[in-house]
Amino acid sequence: MKKIIQVKIYKGEKYYVAECIDLPVVTQGKTVDETIENIKEAISLHLEGENLKEWDISPDFSVLINFELEPFYAKT
Repeated sequence: MKKIIQVKIYKGEKYYVAECIDLPVVTQGKTVDETIENIKEAISLHLEGENLKEWDISPDFSVLINFELEPFYAKT
């Protein structure tokens, strides 16, 4: 069973976007902190009332967030 639900956060056109790798959950926020809170809430709502065994997810799962940075080029 999965103990970790993976999430990727990246900068969209206007907002930060959080996309779950393991579940069909996507959300956004104006700040990184808001986006993190939104994805945690969206995951909870998605799994509410679900049998976690059917999703192969441990009841005491953790959320691992990867943050995708924009390219940075050093000036020479």
